[in-house]
Amino acid sequence: MRYGIFSDTHANLPALDAVMRGFDAENVDALICLGDTVGYGSQPNECCEIVRKNAKFTILGNHDAAVAGRMDYSYYYDAAREALDYHSRVLTEENMDWLRGLPYIEKDEATHFCHGSPVELEEFEYIFSVEQAATCIPIWERLGQATFIGHSHLCKAFAVSRERVFEVVTREFEVRTEYRYVISVGSVGQPRDHDPRASYTIYDSANHRFEFKRVEYDVAESARRIYDIGQLSDSFGARLFAGV
Repeated sequence: MRYGIFSDTHANLPALDAVMRGFDAENVDALICLGDTVGYGSQPNECCEIVRKNAKFTILGNHDAAVAGRMDYSYYYDAAREALDYHSRVLTEENMDWLRGLPYIEKDEATHFCHGSPVELEEFEYIFSVEQAATCIPIWERLGQATFIGHSHLCKAFAVSRERVFEVVTREFEVRTEYRYVISVGSVGQPRDHDPRASYTIYDSANHRFEFKRVEYDVAESARRIYDIGQLSDSFGARLFAGV
């Protein structure tokens, strides 16, 4: 199976369109969305509709859960909370029902998909360091050969043995059978690794090959759409230019 895996679109339609064009050129067998289709950006309905139409699996992200009434987000910082409030008002009932029904995890044989750490799915814990990845060692037997996550908006990969964790620092690598891999696929709509290009990934489970991909999109247009709404923080547009 050749998977196209993406996450954290955050209502950024120009970025999602660019990623979909990237997948078209990759001849993938199935698209997988790891959540957070909503939050921060200007076009939640349009992004939900594209993901609903194209993804084989879509996972529940924390922003999806918040908008759908499946978690308390009163502790989020003001701008993020206000964006979620706005999205909850403008989402169609059809898209809201879809968010309400999304799962915390999906498994396709030895390949697993979730939004945050697989250790406690409903807690949406981050994994972007060796120390955080090491929390997966106690559940090593239950991990997929590759477990794909989002949430951190960072492109990170970790090889987990029964005793320790190694960070994989190459853009493309082979998934080796003696390890379990936890791979954070970055963000389509709000990258935070100082690279404004949209992130997506390719995993060929038959050949055990994984690759991080990046694609340019019209950042200025995405930012303008945020500014024009007048109900979203300008910071959500400004940060797109720097990828933070």
